[in-house]
Amino acid sequence: MISIAELLDPNAPGDLWPLLRQVGVEQVVSLLEAGEQTERWLFEESHTDDRALVSANRGRQEPCWSRASLERLNARYEEAGFELVALEDTPPLDKVRLALPGREEQLDAFCTQLRAMGAVGIPVLCYNWIPVYSWARTDLAVRARGDALVTGYDHDAMREAPARPEAELATQERLWENFEYFLRRVVPVAEHAGVRLALHPDDPPISPVRGLGRIMVSVDAFQRVIELVPSDCNGITLCQGNFALMTDDLPAVIRHFGEQGKVFFVHFRDVRGTPERFVETFHDDGPTDMLACMRAYAAAGFDGVMRPDHVPTLYGEPNDRPGYATLGRLFAIGYIAGLREAAYGARGADLTAGGGPVAAGAERPR
Repeated sequence: MISIAELLDPNAPGDLWPLLRQVGVEQVVSLLEAGEQTERWLFEESHTDDRALVSANRGRQEPCWSRASLERLNARYEEAGFELVALEDTPPLDKVRLALPGREEQLDAFCTQLRAMGAVGIPVLCYNWIPVYSWARTDLAVRARGDALVTGYDHDAMREAPARPEAELATQERLWENFEYFLRRVVPVAEHAGVRLALHPDDPPISPVRGLGRIMVSVDAFQRVIELVPSDCNGITLCQGNFALMTDDLPAVIRHFGEQGKVFFVHFRDVRGTPERFVETFHDDGPTDMLACMRAYAAAGFDGVMRPDHVPTLYGEPNDRPGYATLGRLFAIGYIAGLREAAYGARGADLTAGGGPVAAGAERPR
């Protein structure tokens, strides 16, 4: 049986915490208190090109990826009645991605986090190989069903933005070289720590963005990654919104990676459009057959963690956290729970759904 989890901000306990317990969610995913995601946000808000001036870890007695910090983070969730099952944040890694001076120190920090996660008992790390930015959007308030607000991306609009100064270092060839160097260094540490590395797609899955190359933009790219350094700890985050833009048969992609045992974590969401121009959707209002996707997970025997992602902002809510408002998340959790019961059975023992699970063994989708 899959587990439905939610992403909680460790720095902002709020109404969502007790609401999650009330709707039956007991497992959570977290960012670090001051990891790369926080530093990227501060950098974007600072209007400066000097990342050193906006480091989220300045003045801390110990880095947020240390064992002591993760023990405190884990205890915070346990006290609220949750089990912390994955992290979606790392130390800064752009010096590793771009092969800049200081990359060995960043690699050491990443390995420190892996060892700390293993010691604390956090089994999954969702990470990315996107240089400089995380997920990119050109509109954070697109009108959707009933005037709910969703995010959108228009590559023509993005082309108007100037190229980043790091562009010459972020060619696709260099990113692949640097990624192999990274994997060969960190996978043995992950194996020893018992932590599964779940690589997230580039969002959007298109290259380049502001002159920066991106490599995790296709199904073939992910197959290349898991074959590059074969390991039970080297796998993927199957973010459905991104993979839906890479293929016209998402259930087949799920079966393809699921049958290899390489789906370590799932972001359950949907989009409408193409990699060049798309909008997020309600989970029940996009073009993807979400029940077929859930049945594909069941057919592949997936029993890991899934969370809703990038939900609409609904009536009465501020749009200060696009994609992560409260009401849309509660709606998505209920929808996913219903799909899970349809595909896995009420107690997870019956994998038949509508006459049986989706047949496995389809050819690898392109």
